[in-house]
Amino acid sequence: MTDTLTANPAAMTLPASAPAQISLKLLQPQDYARWDAFVVRCPDATFFHRAGWQPVIEKAFGHRTWFYYAEAHGEILGVLPLAEIKSSLFGHSLVALPFCVYGGVAAISAEAKSLLSQAAQALAKTLKVGHLEYRSITPQEKDWHSKELYVTFRKAIDPDEETNMLAIPRKQRAMVRKGIKAGLVSEIDQEIDRFFYAYSTSVHRLGTPVFSKKFFRLLKQTFGDDCEIMTIVSPQGTTVASVMSFYFRDEVLPYYGGGTHEARDVAGNDFMYWELMRRACARSYKVFDFGRSKLGTGAFDFKKNWGFEPQALHYEYQLHSAASLPDNNPLNPKYQLFIKMWQKMPLALANLIGPHIVKNLG
Repeated sequence: MTDTLTANPAAMTLPASAPAQISLKLLQPQDYARWDAFVVRCPDATFFHRAGWQPVIEKAFGHRTWFYYAEAHGEILGVLPLAEIKSSLFGHSLVALPFCVYGGVAAISAEAKSLLSQAAQALAKTLKVGHLEYRSITPQEKDWHSKELYVTFRKAIDPDEETNMLAIPRKQRAMVRKGIKAGLVSEIDQEIDRFFYAYSTSVHRLGTPVFSKKFFRLLKQTFGDDCEIMTIVSPQGTTVASVMSFYFRDEVLPYYGGGTHEARDVAGNDFMYWELMRRACARSYKVFDFGRSKLGTGAFDFKKNWGFEPQALHYEYQLHSAASLPDNNPLNPKYQLFIKMWQKMPLALANLIGPHIVKNLG
């Protein structure tokens, strides 16, 4: 937010031990290019550290953001994007970064990393949140609480298309070939309509609230060609499945996706992920990031069946006013009745109500 600096001066106070040459600042629109240039070259950074998430989260959900960066002599040394979620149903949190699978501090300097984390902790105290959360690929705060709930799946893309096909385990490869034999084809969309139809149909079937169309439009508008929609179409021209993927450095990450009722009969989702991998191979991308899944879920099993090995994600929590760790996920038994009710709700009504709920889940 442009007025955050004056609204939260305590959060910008540097500790007495801070090196004199390092300053801590809040991201402003005129600094987006500098911020993103740092993110591209910082080994710890991910697509979810990009500056574009600030306007997306603010405009799509109305949440306050604090995107901190540390610099010395005009050079950025570290970044930490944060957003606040305040909900009477799901609690009060400060997260790096909600709606994203990765986050936390990304820095090339130990001093910068320490200062950024201290700023986040001071802000969490000022805001009186229940907890501060980092979503990290590697551990960042050894003294914080953590959960063994999420894993990510990442695998190298071979330069040879056939080698990638043969690397898929036999049973899963048969499903991909089923989609090919069904005559499915992929098309790149600039608009979100076909994607939203496939996605909203899929999450409704799972009993999960849907994000708004506005959110997906903002993602596409903000990240441009680095946010791509690929739709799978039947020989009859009907939408079978669709996926919104992010591209970062040499990686492709299918992030939001889903299949229509037709997808199961023709292995639409299986074909979709193969087709994305095939296209990425042709464009010389080197890593396929299948994204996070919860342990013990169908999504976890699906990705394992592709021959990907799970890698633990380190979601770390510093408790402030909360007495226990958050548990806002579909595996929580208290949400099972809600899920069953949601599945029975008409799709149009679910799409109307869903965005008002999901924006507070993060």
